[in-house]
Amino acid sequence: MKVAILVPDGAAGEPLPSLEGKTPLEFANTPNMDMIARQGICGSTKTIPEGMEAGSDVAILSLLGYDPKKYYSGRGPIEAASLGIDIPRGWTAFRCNLVTVKDGTMIDYSAGHISKERAADIISFLSQNLGDDEVKIYEGNSYRNILLLKGDYNEVKCEAPHDIIGEKIASHLPRGKGSERVRELMEKSKAVLECRKVNERLEASDSPPVTMIWLWGQGTAVKLESFKEKFGIEGGVVSAVDVVRGLARLAGLKSVDVPGMTGYLDTNYRGKGEAAIRLLEESDFAFVHVEAPDEASHMGDVDEKINAIERFDSMVVGPVLEFFSSYEGAWSLMVSPDHQTLISTRTHSASAVPFAACGAHIETGGASGFSEKAAMGGVTIEEGWKVMSFLLGGEHVPSS
Repeated sequence: MKVAILVPDGAAGEPLPSLEGKTPLEFANTPNMDMIARQGICGSTKTIPEGMEAGSDVAILSLLGYDPKKYYSGRGPIEAASLGIDIPRGWTAFRCNLVTVKDGTMIDYSAGHISKERAADIISFLSQNLGDDEVKIYEGNSYRNILLLKGDYNEVKCEAPHDIIGEKIASHLPRGKGSERVRELMEKSKAVLECRKVNERLEASDSPPVTMIWLWGQGTAVKLESFKEKFGIEGGVVSAVDVVRGLARLAGLKSVDVPGMTGYLDTNYRGKGEAAIRLLEESDFAFVHVEAPDEASHMGDVDEKINAIERFDSMVVGPVLEFFSSYEGAWSLMVSPDHQTLISTRTHSASAVPFAACGAHIETGGASGFSEKAAMGGVTIEEGWKVMSFLLGGEHVPSS
């Protein structure tokens, strides 16, 4: 059995007046995703369990077939795993964003999607000036970096910077037991960065300056069961995002590098589609993740979101669907956002997501296409982490 899961991050959303009451996913031209729904089923699933934060870390864990309530400990340790960072016993890993705050307001959670090269320069400088025997800072990818802090900070309540765009940060700073130390590091970073020459170059190029670090998503080291042992198949993931690559590493899956894979609007869609096919030719599982629809949603840019969804459909979904159409063995293919990301709020929602799936063991459900509206009238798999066993022809049967 060959299985492919294709994930347009944050593609699902709400109806918009500017789109004649349609969602961006419904409005976009997606003939390949529609074909999957027509050939198989269209339905919905809850990738974010009740009480958990709506993020790609939790949602991707679900889509890979792992119950987040059992395995999840935080985003930081997952991304640390992607970078090959070992978290010592008694230490806590934080996601460390490079952000732009002006007059106390969160202007940009990514400092203008700072380049990897400039981010590396800043992280090196921060490490020299903030790092010590109890603080270790590691370069990640662009604005996404890792900070290890000695001690147990799991009870600190932290918020994601992309959830507070345009808001005053004072009411969103870390709070709870141990938060004083976390806030202290964030505050110290301001003074360090005020004298950094790279910010002068960023301002000269009309890019937002990095004004501070934002710590969130903390947790201790994560352990997952091997994907091969759990599901009996091997394969890999195609993603530029550290949280996806980190989960792959923890599950024993291969991470495939694609030239021009950026985790942003300009990513190499076609290269990702081609990489998926190579994975399916040499193994039995391919998980392809494209961040662009989510990034467009955080920007509040509906046109870019539609453009990202259409590129995903034509350059990722289309080639994989064509590959399976000529494959003689058993297979199943699913398309699903990991979570909803709303244009109106520019942040994530924990609501159920639509999915479309087809394959040898999946009976046709009569769907006319793929959208949130079509999913509401389709089947339901209550817990997202059970989707994987369904795709493999397991005993789980979705309800009508």
